Amino acid sequence: MSKKRLPCSRECGVVPVSHRPSGVGEKLTLAELPVGAAATIIKVVPNSRGGRKFADVGLVAGTELLMEAHAPFGGLLRVKLLGTSMALHRNDAVNIILENK
Repeated sequence: MSKKRLPCSRECGVVPVSHRPSGVGEKLTLAELPVGAAATIIKVVPNSRGGRKFADVGLVAGTELLMEAHAPFGGLLRVKLLGTSMALHRNDAVNIILENK
């Protein structure tokens, strides 16, 4: 009997995006936001790598954003905010706390 192959996300050690129901007002990280969902930034974790860079591009509390896409192997996320699309690493996105709209 052959072994069942796991999806690449598990083989590569990448934690898959949570598929829990997304209720209004639910708090989650940017890395957990599903494609097509909109949310508002509540806070950026202090002392996170690139905290100042986040502020420079508009990733600050109160900013609304839209998750446009996840890269095929889970490393990058494409987010739209302030009329601009940008990509950031999933490792940085876990430091951005959101509230679902």
